[in-house]
Amino acid sequence: MSDKHSLANDGQSRRRFLKVLAGTAGALIVGIPLVEAADAPFPLSMLGDTLYGLGVYVRIDADGKVLIGARDPDTGTGVATALPRIIAEELDADWTQVTVIGLGLGVENSSDQPRWTYGRQIGGTGDSIPAAWNDLRQAGALARWLLLQAAARQWGLPAERLHTDNGQVVSPDGRRLGFGSLAQAAAKIAPPQQAVPTKAPNLYRLIGQPAGDVDAYAMVTGQAQFAIDQNRSDALVAVLLRCPWPDGTLDSFDATEAKAIKGVVDVIALKPEANQPLGATVYAPAVAVVAESTWLALQARAKLKVSWKPGTSQGENSAALEQQATDLINNKDQEPTARVRDDGDVVAANKKAARRLEAVYVQPWLAHATAEPMNCMARIDNDHATLIVPTQAPQRAWAVVQRLTGFKPEQIEIQVPRIGGGYGRRLDHDYVAEAVMLAKAVKKPVRLFWTRDDDLTHDYYRSASVTKISAALDHKRGILTWNQRVASASALVGRGAQDQRLWTSEVDPNQLPAGLVPNYRSDWYGLTSSIPRGPARGMPQLSNAFAVESFVDEMAHMLKENPLDTRLRLLGEPREIPLQGGGTLDTGRLINVLKLVADRIDWSRWLRTFNGLGIASWYVNGAYVAHAVEASLQGQKLNIERVVCAVDVGRVINPMGLEGQIIGATNDALSTALNQAITYKDGQIQQRNFKEYALASMAQLPDNIETIIVPGEDRPPTGASFLAMPTAAPALANAVFRVSAVRVRRLPLMKELLRML
Repeated sequence: MSDKHSLANDGQSRRRFLKVLAGTAGALIVGIPLVEAADAPFPLSMLGDTLYGLGVYVRIDADGKVLIGARDPDTGTGVATALPRIIAEELDADWTQVTVIGLGLGVENSSDQPRWTYGRQIGGTGDSIPAAWNDLRQAGALARWLLLQAAARQWGLPAERLHTDNGQVVSPDGRRLGFGSLAQAAAKIAPPQQAVPTKAPNLYRLIGQPAGDVDAYAMVTGQAQFAIDQNRSDALVAVLLRCPWPDGTLDSFDATEAKAIKGVVDVIALKPEANQPLGATVYAPAVAVVAESTWLALQARAKLKVSWKPGTSQGENSAALEQQATDLINNKDQEPTARVRDDGDVVAANKKAARRLEAVYVQPWLAHATAEPMNCMARIDNDHATLIVPTQAPQRAWAVVQRLTGFKPEQIEIQVPRIGGGYGRRLDHDYVAEAVMLAKAVKKPVRLFWTRDDDLTHDYYRSASVTKISAALDHKRGILTWNQRVASASALVGRGAQDQRLWTSEVDPNQLPAGLVPNYRSDWYGLTSSIPRGPARGMPQLSNAFAVESFVDEMAHMLKENPLDTRLRLLGEPREIPLQGGGTLDTGRLINVLKLVADRIDWSRWLRTFNGLGIASWYVNGAYVAHAVEASLQGQKLNIERVVCAVDVGRVINPMGLEGQIIGATNDALSTALNQAITYKDGQIQQRNFKEYALASMAQLPDNIETIIVPGEDRPPTGASFLAMPTAAPALANAVFRVSAVRVRRLPLMKELLRML
């Protein structure tokens, strides 16, 4: 197999190969460890009755049951279904006989350094499927090859004359052998030195067919176990009272009344470790209460008497930072922190302008607000650590535990149950550091809980941004220049990034309309803020798409033309445009999704309907998306009447799962646009709960989101977990702009008609 992926915390691209081992009870097991781990012990738990500690392996028992491990954490993106179906497809397994096992971290000891035995393990970042596509197909194909060899030996026939069918090997004369009856013999066959052929796509039975989430029944019946549900009889409960200023310090505290409560075990002060990046240590100075139950811990926390010293953030407020950003982008003499892209000659081309347009877009700070707040179960023994943690990146969590314990790689066990939302928040592990510190201190297992107000007031936020776009057009309505200036506080500050790369979390050099306008400039102005920032769902596409796609509609309004026509003229003829850093933008695919949503919503009535129609499109990492929205106003009440979304993600593994991602991401984006904003005053976050940071209600959201999935069997799969987010909000904004304009024009006419009647 060729080198495909760079392993986290390793820095080297490593060749992987498929390894076959025999289990008990005639089990056939196939996995994808690193080549250096070829002689490492197989996880013994896979060989017995327990399914604890699985990796990305296939197990076929003598009774025909198939166990498949899902290697990436599932934060609601459906990878626990999609990834195993890739393996099951190549194996030709009977899906009704498959049990999917969510994996914990796979790590082994290589000269006291971690070796990631399962390769890449990271979830919720939109690239699990493309990253796994080649590896997991090969895992399933090898298992199928071994079963064919075993059947060929039993029947005395060439393996090339046999084929598999839904969990069975079939001979030319119609005889059949179940996978279970062949597993023991297959496990004794040496695998080939070269990669075995994978299936021809026209033979796929599972890939491309809809499948429900493997955890759906457990979730809707309340049986699903999230990390926050985990319990151990000897575990204590910990809650923290954190400093309201992220850069503040603990002055003093009095825990007398808290410790007087029966069942309170200890009260412990915590502080961030020096010289550690954001997200790798304690979020802020805190006082922790460790007690026998959650109720007791919360009651004791309320009794604490704590004095904090504010840091420099005490003088900050979100309104002032917004004004600073506005001043920066309006100052033509201000040099940008980074010139992200500079095509052509914007200054010279501006002199040829027949028309000009300029607009400013302000977007607020945002919190992650995951359904499951931060939590972690940690048990630290003398020579072993066991954690149950909702993390998007188990390898990063391991690094935090190792630093705090000094344990060898194999002495750290990290279990990852189903996760109640990640959105980038669980790429950080401050809550893991807190749990480990407390478990070490009390020498007992600790269940750490964050309350909702902890979660909202001590997040790694998405920075607010102010975007100014200026464009010059020629006499034929062509765009001569596009000058975009973005001011925001980088999410990479405090995370080890070089100063000259801080812009990469805020702006994409290939974002539309780069490559479509001959004279294009993109500048970023860095803001300074003590409010912690971090990875956020859909960034940087989310905020930039809103500004760009809203501006295109304002351009259409200035030109007095159909906004769809403006976009199609900008995209031009279908072609592939090279992107900086590699890859291409296929304008034909973008045009296609635009036309699909326009046709579905009946865009031809754009000028006639009393409601407002809005449209937007975007490109994300090889995938294409467009939204069309119909909105109405009843008095001052906004109603979202219809939403249509079309996506082109190449080959689709699970259409039902993809549809769920489209609907979920669309609703998330609409909720963000309608309701959500984080503000801070004197360095303190003002929103503490969902009443103050409200998610959209069902009444605010559309009754249905119509989805269109473009067939893409001739292309490899791309990611889609947040693909539908960038275009939903600007399409809604454009619809509201349109319905407002229609109302302004039509109300005088209606009043005149009413007067005449």
